[in-house]
Amino acid sequence: GVFGTVVMNAHKARPGGDMKLFIAGIMQGSIQGKGIQTQDYRQMIATAVKTNHPDTEIVDPFSLFPDSVEYDDTRARQVLFAMAAEAASADVMIAYLPAASMGTTLEMIRAYDNGKYIISISPMDKNWVIRAVSSQIFSTLDEFCTWVQQIDLANLI
Repeated sequence: GVFGTVVMNAHKARPGGDMKLFIAGIMQGSIQGKGIQTQDYRQMIATAVKTNHPDTEIVDPFSLFPDSVEYDDTRARQVLFAMAAEAASADVMIAYLPAASMGTTLEMIRAYDNGKYIISISPMDKNWVIRAVSSQIFSTLDEFCTWVQQIDLANLI
């Protein structure tokens, strides 16, 4: 498979053990063509999480597939559904949505359908999908980063 056997094996956090966290978020959004939104938020989220959770395994689709906008339809489909499966197997998902994102929505639905803890960072707190599937919603990235550095994510799952 695209992502190897990791996609097929769901990971569960062990008490006092490692946790698997999936960073979902806008890439293309509503851009027409092959452009992408800035991806700086991914490193900000990872750094904030690692501050208080250094052993967390972080799955970041953009780091894994930085040239994904150049993929042909077959490869794009493989990666899209492989990442949705990764989201479903993670213990926690963090979804960054400053604007709507169809790929992130797919990942959120898969994570939700598998009972995962979903943290959304979005000013769209009235959006039905975000409200329906999120365990928590933060309005800003700064608000989330401050919070995640002060809590134990393992207590949430």
